[in-house]
Amino acid sequence: MHRVHSLFKRATGKWKEDVQLWLSHVAFCKQWNAKHQLSKVFSTMLAIHPNKPALWIMAAKWEMETRLSSESARHLFLRALRFHPECPKLYQEYFRMELMNAEKQRKEKKELERAKMNLEEFNYSEKILNGEMAHIIYRDAVQKIKGVEFRLALLSIAKLFDFTHDLQKEILESLQAEYADNPLMWDYMARRELELGSLKSTEPTTKQMKVSEMTQREERCCAVFEEAVTAVPTEDMWKCYVTFCLERCNRKTNSEELKQKRLERTLSVFSKAHESSLLPEALYKQWLQLLLESSLSQKAAEVAEAATKCFSLSVEMWQMRLQVLIQLKSDSVTQCFEEAFKHVKSKGTLPLWTLWVEWSEVANSKEDTEALYQRSLHAIAPAESVTMKEKYLDWAYRNGGYKKVRRVFTSLHESHPLSLDFFRKMIEIEKEQESCKMLHLREYYERALREFGSADSDLWLEYIKEELSHPQGKPENSGSIHWRAMKMLQGDQVEDFISKYTLLQTGHL
Repeated sequence: MHRVHSLFKRATGKWKEDVQLWLSHVAFCKQWNAKHQLSKVFSTMLAIHPNKPALWIMAAKWEMETRLSSESARHLFLRALRFHPECPKLYQEYFRMELMNAEKQRKEKKELERAKMNLEEFNYSEKILNGEMAHIIYRDAVQKIKGVEFRLALLSIAKLFDFTHDLQKEILESLQAEYADNPLMWDYMARRELELGSLKSTEPTTKQMKVSEMTQREERCCAVFEEAVTAVPTEDMWKCYVTFCLERCNRKTNSEELKQKRLERTLSVFSKAHESSLLPEALYKQWLQLLLESSLSQKAAEVAEAATKCFSLSVEMWQMRLQVLIQLKSDSVTQCFEEAFKHVKSKGTLPLWTLWVEWSEVANSKEDTEALYQRSLHAIAPAESVTMKEKYLDWAYRNGGYKKVRRVFTSLHESHPLSLDFFRKMIEIEKEQESCKMLHLREYYERALREFGSADSDLWLEYIKEELSHPQGKPENSGSIHWRAMKMLQGDQVEDFISKYTLLQTGHL
């Protein structure tokens, strides 16, 4: 043990900045219960790394939970706050520690009273027992750290202890007074209504009464949200309200009545938010999904149209509207696609073109679909046209066979940019043919290597394998292909190619 500690001491002396090394020493001390040694390790580590709040918290937690010394833990937190006066996590853990200490002392006192012992000997402070230290930390913390999230974090810690009603009340009152226009505060106050109901009734009730009580609680939440969207009519506030309704709607329940009420309420809130023009773009998608799941297809089409009016430049909104129209087998799909491309820019329109050609394959003639593929290649951004070329090649083979796909390949192989998958697809198609011609395979490999030969060693190996194994192949060509590969490949690809080529020669690849 002593030798291990000496090794750690020498290592941490040499590499002081290596936090992981310090933590290894801490873990070793904990494993062997070396309390005295661990105290020294924490002391030295914090002197070298005072800029890491997590280390202060770890040390204070150990003092509190293992050494049962609230004084030492408090002293560490106060030192840490001198280095990090605006660190929320430090304040939260200090606040928690003081409440844990108060709870521990309250339990001790109760046990002593039960044993009818003289309490004067133990000198319990009423202020600590009532959580007064936590009150002081809270007041000091909120002067230095602003924001609803921080106060809500402190409130959630306070709620874990049953003697903090006054403290919770103080936090809530300050939240309402100082953050009356903050959506998070309103969201918390509304959701709190669900918990308040559960605290009041503890008696077992019938299923119908439970449903009735849950309905009342949710209605109370919604009443607070209604007040909130009037007081703070912002997009974020409506988002909180809608999110709450969706959460409740997605909760499992055996009561059809409750399920229906939740659905109606959610759809109503969506409509109100939309009418206020404050429904965020992301939530329109969830609204449409809910309408389609509820078999309200006509309403979904109306909402989708309204969404594209509000967000006419959004590809995703148009995509959603078109998917709804396709699902409804509407006659205005083509018209809607044309309208969409008038509004959105060419960059980022790949999902729309993909959707259009996929729909056209099912709904239109082959000629119309091909015309659409060719149109998309001119209209779409060059980087995105790569995917359309692959889809066009695949469609040509499925609908026109080998001769058709050869014609499409010939028309596209000089149309840059191209992807490696485009050439691989053509190689795959050629290999599927009964009369697979090596002449054609060579053409595809050569074209692919011209584009991707410097960065893909596997492509060269596949070409060599083809020459060696194909009935019409020329094994003597593999030497020149190898020489060209060594000239063209760059970086790590050269090494990768050499090792794989060696395996190929020995018959292991």
